[in-house]
Amino acid sequence: MSPVLEHAASEDIIHPFSHISEEKQPQTTTIDTLNSEVSPSPVSPLSPISSLTSDDGTSSFISSNGICSSRLQRDPNYYCLAKELNLEDKGFNLSTSCIDDDRPFKVVVIGAGFSGIMAGIRFSQRMNNLNLTIYEKNAGVGGTWLTNRYPGVACDVPAHCYQLSFENHTQWSSLYSPAVEIHADMERVVNKYKLMRYIKLQHELIHAQYDEDSGKWYLKLRRPVFDSISPSADEQYETIDDTADFVLAAVGTLSRWSWPDIKGIDSFKGKMMHSANFETDENGSWEGAAADWGDKSVGVIGVGSTTMQIVPTIQPKVKHLYNYVRGKAWLTPPFLFDKVSKLLKRDPPSADYVITDKEKEALKDPVVFARFRHQLESDLNSLHFMSIKGSEMQKTAQESFKNHMITRLQKKPWIADHLMPDFSVTCRRLTPGPGYLEALCEDNTDFIPTHIKRITESGIELVDGTHHDLDVIICATGFDTSFHYPFTVIGRGGKTLRERYTPHPETYMSLCSDGFPNWFMSAGPNSAIASGSFLPIIGHQVDYAVEVAKKMQREHLKSIEPKKEAVMEFDEYLETVFNEQCRSWYKRGKASGRNVGLWPGSNLHVLKSLRYPRWEDYDFEGVEGVQNRFYWLGDGSTHNEKYMEGDRAWYLDPKEVDVPPVPEK
Repeated sequence: MSPVLEHAASEDIIHPFSHISEEKQPQTTTIDTLNSEVSPSPVSPLSPISSLTSDDGTSSFISSNGICSSRLQRDPNYYCLAKELNLEDKGFNLSTSCIDDDRPFKVVVIGAGFSGIMAGIRFSQRMNNLNLTIYEKNAGVGGTWLTNRYPGVACDVPAHCYQLSFENHTQWSSLYSPAVEIHADMERVVNKYKLMRYIKLQHELIHAQYDEDSGKWYLKLRRPVFDSISPSADEQYETIDDTADFVLAAVGTLSRWSWPDIKGIDSFKGKMMHSANFETDENGSWEGAAADWGDKSVGVIGVGSTTMQIVPTIQPKVKHLYNYVRGKAWLTPPFLFDKVSKLLKRDPPSADYVITDKEKEALKDPVVFARFRHQLESDLNSLHFMSIKGSEMQKTAQESFKNHMITRLQKKPWIADHLMPDFSVTCRRLTPGPGYLEALCEDNTDFIPTHIKRITESGIELVDGTHHDLDVIICATGFDTSFHYPFTVIGRGGKTLRERYTPHPETYMSLCSDGFPNWFMSAGPNSAIASGSFLPIIGHQVDYAVEVAKKMQREHLKSIEPKKEAVMEFDEYLETVFNEQCRSWYKRGKASGRNVGLWPGSNLHVLKSLRYPRWEDYDFEGVEGVQNRFYWLGDGSTHNEKYMEGDRAWYLDPKEVDVPPVPEK
């Protein structure tokens, strides 16, 4: 039987049906609910002013001090334990809020690339009473897809798979879509979800420090100030301050470019640029800036995925092209072309990258596109065992890649001796490199495996004494993957994140580190994968961060940080994988050493790992003045019943009801 109100003799007790005849008002009665199994003291007899009897035989007596419960068969001299035990003096202060009254909570996201955009969508979708700001140092959103404008820049997985899981852009021009299309689609998503209300452009984080007393991050940001009288005047900068309860660093992995360590690099009198900061015209186009390269000699330093996009793009547009290659790399046949050709019903099967108008029209059908995308992603996610050393899949892939490279280098077969690796196929990042090998075989291209001695005023000198006169040098030499960020982050005890990440980053599940409470990351150390699309991982990392922030808000936590032992044990796990000898950005450009780039498993493995946070791996602190871990339970009510509004049978909503299947037998 339900508890029955026997009598009420206090103005503080609100009749459960009073809302029928009166305007709704919050039911503000404060009660202390204590376990009845604690024996009552023989002093301070209680004179009950009301009694609630429930069907389990327990009586509850309400006094000004709270509710005291006792089994009916116990001694009838009941005592208010809240007062007797002096729990208020021990830090127990009952909250007057409802269990679902979300406290004000401030989240700051650093970066407005894919991670920042996803964060803007998910934080605003899933949290209430939220103050959200996304700071972006550039003049637009898009991160690496905004800043990278080098020739041929494109995604190297099928574009239809390179988008957010809940977005279905169908009209890509090519299987490997160019950066300008990816960036345009990112802007479309930002506008669709009205994220510019949260985003502050040209705000660069320069300093972040954690305050242990308040549990807040104190941030300093740099932004330009324009002369309102003379808008064309040179930019000047000011520093502003902000605070946050929670920070998500969404600054990306490959965003801080690295110049090669070559003697004389500052002496070159021609045009030198890094691929990540490629010169463009006023319209942001590299073609305009390179319009006069037809009579110029150009050198490209590097053999990574960027080089493999630049070389075939500029080769027809320059007088002579030199590609200076120190390392080796596997080039794959184009990913999934057989499946794409089959799904698009190409007859005869075609390896053309371009998506025809007819094919784009067919993909407008949601059912057709859903099947197309699902099958492509399923196949992409079936390649993990290619990264397992000695596996049959790896052996088969290596033989396929070898034949692919030899076939395309028939005009200059000697290049294969210098380019084809002796290490496993996923020791370095895989890339299809469309057209790269063919471009190396053209008459106006020289593949240079001899090491560079120095850069001179007029070109590049090799260690054998050969000198090449050059007009342009492009350094496609990668990025700083030390995760030593260009801004200062100071955690507990004054320790910086740079110190914590020396000699290498140590994290919990690639998300956070001990000593830096309430500071989480997306696309941080060991977030990347050897095969597959990176965007599902970003999505799950953001989802995880939102769950952490919701827990902090819901449970009135001042701080959350991973336990030291959890960080060190994850680090120990990382030591067991991807330790084969080869020069890769995974190892900060070194042939040996610690892997800081790749997750220790497959794409799908990451998603499963991040799906349910292991709260037992974290340490928590309550907000100031709260010592009882159940403070967040509030006054025993929910908002809708206290204020008599909203849905009070929400558990019957179809979105909430988990209908079990009925067994057939």
